[in-house]
Amino acid sequence: MTSAVAGVAVHALLRVRGEAPSLDIQVLAGATGLERLIHSPYVLKTGLALVGYEAYLQPGRVLVLGGSELGYLQSLVSDARVQALTRLFACDIPCILITHGRPAPDELLAVADGAAVPLLRTSHATPMAIARLTSFLEDTLAERMLLHAVLMDILGLGVLIVGDSGIGKSECALDLVLRGHRLVADDTVEIRRRAESVLIGACPDLTRHHMEIRGLGVINVRDLFGIASTRRSKRVELVVQLERWEVGRAYERLGLDDACFELMGLRVPLIRMPVAPGRSLANLVEVAARNQLLRVRGHHAARELAARLEETLRTGALAPVAEGEEPGEPENE
Repeated sequence: MTSAVAGVAVHALLRVRGEAPSLDIQVLAGATGLERLIHSPYVLKTGLALVGYEAYLQPGRVLVLGGSELGYLQSLVSDARVQALTRLFACDIPCILITHGRPAPDELLAVADGAAVPLLRTSHATPMAIARLTSFLEDTLAERMLLHAVLMDILGLGVLIVGDSGIGKSECALDLVLRGHRLVADDTVEIRRRAESVLIGACPDLTRHHMEIRGLGVINVRDLFGIASTRRSKRVELVVQLERWEVGRAYERLGLDDACFELMGLRVPLIRMPVAPGRSLANLVEVAARNQLLRVRGHHAARELAARLEETLRTGALAPVAEGEEPGEPENE
């Protein structure tokens, strides 16, 4: 199930105060319009709109006024200032943000109240304010989906464990927690897409830190193993798909071919893991994570072995076997 947030109300920016990164925003005017919706994470900063060139003003974006824009407004006489602001507020702007704690002209306060467009102010400098505002809006407005899976942080790698219900995903995750790895989400993982190629997984607030183990019931991982055993979110960098072992089915033996799991239009490295009695899934998943970390650093064990074998066959540099001696048999001392 995939969905995108239709918009974020302006008043949501006020609740970011106290979170990291904080926006430290206060309302100067236009408080009756705090329900206006922001539809884009990208802000507007176009001083040309104040002189009548409004081609680049796009609806649904926050307009940022820095020192140059406010300096231009202060240079105008009062009537011209009101005219410029009236044209500006005629566009579908959800709110205006003044940076660096600068004071707002009286005309700007009056026009904002009259148009019911929130006029906000932050103490941060313009580059920092834009960066933090964009980060918050990208996260809030990101396309997202819910997936029946388990998400773990294994050695700093975000590993998504998927498979049929009852196949052992939660038990595998519990074993991994016992080994010192961290749980992000069990049973339901909320995945959101940020930027062009980043998938972030998290747990819904209702079930955060909890895990369901058949025979035990619901447990709180953080209470049992400490705060270091969980984390709020993690980037999804590897998918391990648990599959029931089928007699006669051909499984990957060498690992030369790279499989991928498609999530929200992005391809994530995939490992298919057969589940059979006697196999330690936690061991195998941890080794898969370690192997993926090596691959990211450019070390591909299967391909390196295949390349050495091919080079050996090409050059004929095989160790000679003495007549009457079995291959691999040690020489008599």
